[in-house]
Amino acid sequence: MRDRYLRPCHRSHINLLGQVEPVETGWCWERLRNDDVSATKADLRAAILSARRALATQVHDGEARALAGHATTLAATDQTVCAYVPVGSEPGSLELIDSLYRHGVRVLLPVARVDAAGIPLPLRWGEYVPGALTTARFGLREPGEPWSSPETVAQAAIILVPALAVDRAGARLGRGAGFYDRSLPLASSSALLVAVVRDDEIVDRLPVESHDVAMTHALTPRLGLVALGRADGRE
Repeated sequence: MRDRYLRPCHRSHINLLGQVEPVETGWCWERLRNDDVSATKADLRAAILSARRALATQVHDGEARALAGHATTLAATDQTVCAYVPVGSEPGSLELIDSLYRHGVRVLLPVARVDAAGIPLPLRWGEYVPGALTTARFGLREPGEPWSSPETVAQAAIILVPALAVDRAGARLGRGAGFYDRSLPLASSSALLVAVVRDDEIVDRLPVESHDVAMTHALTPRLGLVALGRADGRE
């Protein structure tokens, strides 16, 4: 039963000004109350994003090179891989995508748009061409047109998915926008759904909602491709 969730642990600390403030000490299990999964996810997102932003540049860049080094073991030549360009403190870099491209992989990148009411639409896809990316909303880097329909994701043998954390059953914690929740149900049932995370962002258990799509694998700098359980029962 997924009746507990992982959250940041804190203890009280008196700072130099004599003020009491919380200090994060790691991760704790706490029982869910009032099915408040969304609030729990928000707390986890804030904690993980804070940790990522505090990461030294040389550590981030070293991990990005390690992720790129796994590229040729991910996909065979002539396969289609749906990827994305990491931004900010996200693990990885354009080097991973370039490595896939040089390996003869057809790389599709997402195009994120919302409808007139601001609701995220399923992702559209464009082929990666080195040197032809554009900067879009939220600082995302996108492929140039033409863009194909959301159903194009079904052509992918592997889908690299941005994540803040993933648990060993495959539950993924994203940023909460919902683009991938709307897009991944269109994927082939045989596709590998791969959450790209740091090594310590694979955790024992995460809170899950009914719309969450389970990952089959995680990709980390040190461990490489890690098989996960199927939390949604997909075969």
